[in-house]
Amino acid sequence: MRQAPHYLLIGNGRVARHFRHYFSLLSLSFTTWQRGESEATLQQEIHRATHILILISDQQIEYFIAQHLKNTTALLIHFSGSLISAEAHGAHPLMPFNQDLYDLAQYKAIPFVIDHDAPAFNTLLPGLPNQHARLEKSLKPKYHALCVLSANFSCLLWQKLFTSLEQEFHLPPDIAKTCLQQQTNNLLANPKTAFTGPLVRGDAVTIEKNKAALAGDPFQKVYESFVECYQALKKET
Repeated sequence: MRQAPHYLLIGNGRVARHFRHYFSLLSLSFTTWQRGESEATLQQEIHRATHILILISDQQIEYFIAQHLKNTTALLIHFSGSLISAEAHGAHPLMPFNQDLYDLAQYKAIPFVIDHDAPAFNTLLPGLPNQHARLEKSLKPKYHALCVLSANFSCLLWQKLFTSLEQEFHLPPDIAKTCLQQQTNNLLANPKTAFTGPLVRGDAVTIEKNKAALAGDPFQKVYESFVECYQALKKET
């Protein structure tokens, strides 16, 4: 008779906490282990597990497998978007995770990008109803770099605006939220037409004024790099 899936979640970072919560909402069978607990406890939980999710920092994953998981028959899975490993299958949840836990609908909406040679999704992560897509392992580093550029780095830009509105211009930072929401809506509706502003208009005078206004600010280099990037893209097309 086929063994019922039982997960072991390794780690106590943000992603680990989110997936403990998600698995609880789905009533999946799982246990956890984190640094500070005993090796004996870890070995006991490894013995019970059919699936082990290694939810620790990328640079520690293969070392942890070599030190603790070499003899297990459980399926090993990591959630790194960039790591290419022969020891564990990759399943990257394409979603930002903050300090606050999400509701069940939000977790179910998370798409997973899995290694091209990973088992079927219902074998890899049984009990999860999430959509998934496969990606060649060789493409993972660039895929993850683009995820960081779009999700993490854009966050820096909006944080800069909110902070400057409040501290430099003495305006309520919430005044920019409608702009952020509409820009998001525009991107979701049609990514190809969502980009606006002086670059699209070819307004060189305004661009130079913007750059001059950012003198002495580290974001001046960011602005200049986006101008250079846009110009390079225009040449390609």
